[in-house]
Amino acid sequence: MSVTIEKTKYECAALPKRWHREDMLRKTGITVGKVDVMYYSRGVRNDASLVPPIRQTASIFKQPVTVYKTQEGRVKTDFKHGSQEKPKQLIWEKRLEGLRACDLDGVEFEAMELPKGLKAVGPNVCEETIIQSVATALHVSAQPITGQTGSRTSLEKNPGVFLDPKQPLVQAVNIQDDDIRRQEDRVAAARKKLQEALKD
Repeated sequence: MSVTIEKTKYECAALPKRWHREDMLRKTGITVGKVDVMYYSRGVRNDASLVPPIRQTASIFKQPVTVYKTQEGRVKTDFKHGSQEKPKQLIWEKRLEGLRACDLDGVEFEAMELPKGLKAVGPNVCEETIIQSVATALHVSAQPITGQTGSRTSLEKNPGVFLDPKQPLVQAVNIQDDDIRRQEDRVAAARKKLQEALKD
């Protein structure tokens, strides 16, 4: 069974310039009397940018509508403000003060000792807070960890202005070659002890 269609093309005043409406009245078939409405642009067509028509039936249309897109729609991303990061709360590590890790029996682990080169900075920051701050920075931060670069007096006086939330709450640290050698020796000694323990 073939369907006979009568086409009517005209420029629609409600549409922007160079957009046309085409009504196609179905003369035969099961849907005789139905009108298919198509909107299309008379702009320059590039075969690479052709998009197949979309058949749409919505409650606002009295009959099905086929939409022909002659230009690919692109949404511009707003790069005006750059990539947005979630703001970090200053000195959030202080919320963990007084909490200690423990074993299965509930016995608390001993406190860790920090190297003497790490000096706390910020209001009422204790050694326990520094450990949590440095550990978090090492695990979470993607940038180099240098510590707070501002002067100690300005950081103590007005931490809300001068503290960098992306850095741990320690004074800026400079690592020398001697520090690296000493750490390598400690690691080698720990590995040797572990090897001996595994042999037994």
